[in-house]
Order: sequence, then structure tokens, then C-alpha cells
Amino acid sequence: MPLCLAVRDIALFERSVRFARPFRFGAVVVEAAAQVFVRAEIEIEGKGRSVGASAEMMVPKWFDKRASLSAEHTVDELRRSLAIASQLYLTSSGFDTAFGHHASRVAAQIGACAKEDIPPLAAIFGAAEINKAVLDALLRGAGANFFDGMAANIAGIDARMSPDLANEDITRFLSNCRRRDRVAVRHTVGLDDRIEGAGGVVDTNENSGARYFKLKLGGNPDADAARLTRIGRELATLPFAYGVTLDANEQYADLADLRSLVDHLGKDTALAPIESRLLYIEQPMPRDITRAAPLDGIAAYDFIIDEADDSYNAFVAARALGYRGISSKSCKGIYKSVINATRAEKWSTPGEKFFVTGEDLTCQAGLAVQQDLALGALIGLSHAERNGHHYVDGFADTPEVEANAFLAAHPDLYARAGNQVRLAIHDGGLLTDTLNTPGFASGTHPLWSTMSPLQQPKAKTLQEQSL
Repeated sequence: MPLCLAVRDIALFERSVRFARPFRFGAVVVEAAAQVFVRAEIEIEGKGRSVGASAEMMVPKWFDKRASLSAEHTVDELRRSLAIASQLYLTSSGFDTAFGHHASRVAAQIGACAKEDIPPLAAIFGAAEINKAVLDALLRGAGANFFDGMAANIAGIDARMSPDLANEDITRFLSNCRRRDRVAVRHTVGLDDRIEGAGGVVDTNENSGARYFKLKLGGNPDADAARLTRIGRELATLPFAYGVTLDANEQYADLADLRSLVDHLGKDTALAPIESRLLYIEQPMPRDITRAAPLDGIAAYDFIIDEADDSYNAFVAARALGYRGISSKSCKGIYKSVINATRAEKWSTPGEKFFVTGEDLTCQAGLAVQQDLALGALIGLSHAERNGHHYVDGFADTPEVEANAFLAAHPDLYARAGNQVRLAIHDGGLLTDTLNTPGFASGTHPLWSTMSPLQQPKAKTLQEQSL
């Protein structure tokens, strides 16, 4: 049963995270990034006050890939998105459901960001992070865990943002959700990652025993085919079955280049170790071209959208263009993931399947990875990309006392290795047992005193830089 709440306070913090190795995807190489933390205090009607939290990396040049913008500018856009969302949430002290607070503000959020030349995908980020913290506070105040609370629709998710669905569709979907006790890890192979030998694709010290692999593409069909051939030769040596996904991060210029890649996959026998295990191809073309280019004639494989998922209608529009799937990322919105999973279930027939996938924008150990993992486990994902543990050394520069607190709260999810607390991957998968605690998958919260307040770039500065 939905509960009503009022948002009383929001505080924003950040902490720098150094990468253990460069991560190259699309046109950017990331060696360090800021992680944002949200602390939300709410009042639950009839139950008193409660505090919740969320965390997420502010990854440069993913939410906004415009070549004219610097990497730091795109991170400042995310900071502004968070500041705008925080202000919108605090403008009214009235009671509403958690989803109601979001639904009544999302249009204003996107509009306010647009005035500062911040695109919708980046605009959604601010609301998404606050929504997670508010939900955590709601579940804690109600003494409910994420899985039971969502099955009862404690957040009050309805169809006002998705008129193609009925309220009953969403309620029915959630009521049938059960926590998956294990989610397999899909190992990311970045464009600069080693392929052969020690430290390569099949080195278990690097892939943590994964049975699924996500391979980044660069946008040149011939070069990508040559690189995939090398990766395929390595994967073919694995002593077990494996699955593969391809992610172009918008790097394919148009349908002609994409058709060339598909031709390679269908005709080059050297690519058989990839093609025979290929599950789907993710966001091949830029988001603006995606919206104008039906996949007619090249839909021999399943395609999904990711960066093009910047509205509640994105999956509906993508379906009409021939796409079969859409990514779930908590940084794009937990409620949107639930609604898209409801759609996928409703649309699927014996002859045509639609699906939601689990993708990872470097979710870091602690709140970020726990909340994203719990979301996937709720909506039924059997595997999800996990790359935070691959590119960052455990909890990185997080204070040891904080890392130890997460280890104590989630001994199935973390383990001590050497001097670091790290994500614990068991036979290629992650366990979710201890995420079944009151709150949004967070048996503990980070130490706010060890962080800096979120930097607040001025709107005027952003406008001037975009000229």
C-alpha cells in the first residue's frame, strides 16, 4: 500500500574516485570521476521522520557527448541537474507518494535544465538520484525492505507518465516481482583493455569468472570486426558456455555503417564465437539519429537503446523503430525501469520478445552498486554489466571505516582481499541475500563527514560556456 511523505531536507555531497586503469568507451577515456551522494530527510505521514541516501558516479561525456563541450563541463551539467532537482523537491512541503513527488516535478526539471542547455538525459540524472534517496528513507521509515516494499507498491507508482499502460498493469507486475537471489556479472571489455594473455579477456583475475561479456565498439565496422575476431578467439577457449553483448555508445554514424557491422557478423566465419553467442547490440547510433532511423532490414539481431532512453516514452518510440529492448540503469531512474519492465512483459508474445537489460555506468562499491543490483534483482534480470570493481580498486579512497561498515552489513556482497574491501563475485555472480534489509538495499550509509559538499556551478557559467 502506498505511503505519503513530505521531503524536508536534501543535502548533496561528492567524493573523487581514482580509477585503477583507464576506461575508454565511445570517444572518452576516464581515469577519475566524482561520485555524488544524496542525503534525504523525509516525513512519512503518521510515522515521523526518516533519512535515506543514494550514490552514483558523475561520468563525463556519457550523458552529454557533444564534441564542443569539455569533459568537466558535462560533469558540471550533472551537478546543476542535482541542484535544480533538489530545489524543486524542497519547494513544497506537502504530502504525496514517492512517485507522485517525482511525477509532479519531472517536467519542470527537464524544462529548467533545458534553459541551461542541459539535455534530457542529464536532466533526469538529478531527479533519479534524489528519488533513490527518498525511497531509501521511505522504506527505512516503514521498516520495509526494497523487494517487499516494491511488491506492495509502497512508492505509489502509477501510469500517469506512461499512458500506454494502465495502473493495474504496473501494480500487477510489481506484485509478481520476487527477489532474484543471484545476478550473474557481465564483464566489460573497454576499448583500451587487454585482449590476449595475462590480464586479457579470459584471465579470471580480470573477469572474475564471468560467463557474460560486454564488448565495447569504436564505430568503425572493419576495425571493430577485427577486434571482435581477436576477442572471439579468446572466448572460444573458455571451458563453459558464455554470452556476449556489444555496446557502441552511439559511435556508429548511421545505418550504413551499422549495416556493415551486421554484415560482418553474419558473413565472417572468424566472428562465429561472437555471433553465435550474441544476445543484443546496445545503442549503436547517436541518440538523435536513432530516433529518426528505423532498423528495417538489419534487425537480424536484437537491438536495445541506452543513451536514447531520456523520457518515459523512449521505449515506446524505440519499439516502433524495431528495437526490442531497453537498458535499466538506476542513474536514469528506478521508476522508469519498473515501467519499462512492465511494458516488456505486457508486449511480449510467444512470437516476439521484448526485454530490459542491466547496464552499469561504473557503479561503485557501496550504495551505488547495491541499489542498482537490487533494482535488477527486483525486475528479474538474470545478468547485468558490472564494471566498477574492474576499473576501480575496491572502495578506492573511501575511508577504511566506511568500507568495513559495508563489509559487515553485506558479507555476501563484499570480501577483504589484501588491504582492500572488494566486491565478492561468486562463480561469476553476485548474491543479493543481505540486500533484503529495511531500506533501499542499504544496510548502512556512508560517512557524510568524509565528503565535500557538491560543487555548485552557476547557471550563468554553463550558458556562457555553451555559446
